[in-house]
Amino acid sequence: QVQLVESGGGLVQPGGSLRLSCAASGPIFRINAMGWYRQAPGKQRELVALITSGDNTNYEDSVKGRFTISRDNAKNTVYLQMNNLKPEDTAVYYCNADIQRTFPRINGQYWGRGTQVTVSS
Repeated sequence: QVQLVESGGGLVQPGGSLRLSCAASGPIFRINAMGWYRQAPGKQRELVALITSGDNTNYEDSVKGRFTISRDNAKNTVYLQMNNLKPEDTAVYYCNADIQRTFPRINGQYWGRGTQVTVSS
């Protein structure tokens, strides 16, 4: 089946950087939009960044200028470069992708299991 696997989370000090990766595998015909979401304790899950198949991007206001989303279509992978991290960025980060399967050839939403990002001194 189609799976998304995140990597790159961890513990960093304020002002530090992390690079998250998410690789999709399985019976994939085409990947449309891909994105990163996050959920902090006691809060709802929110969209952090989104990238379309045409490389158009959107960012949550609090991460603009600090985070960059990109994708490598040959590797079925999406990245999130996070710079100048702040304590309020602490959350579980989830990868999401809209994927058209090989068979049956239909669209579906898929989620990774999440990776913890902790920003603390």
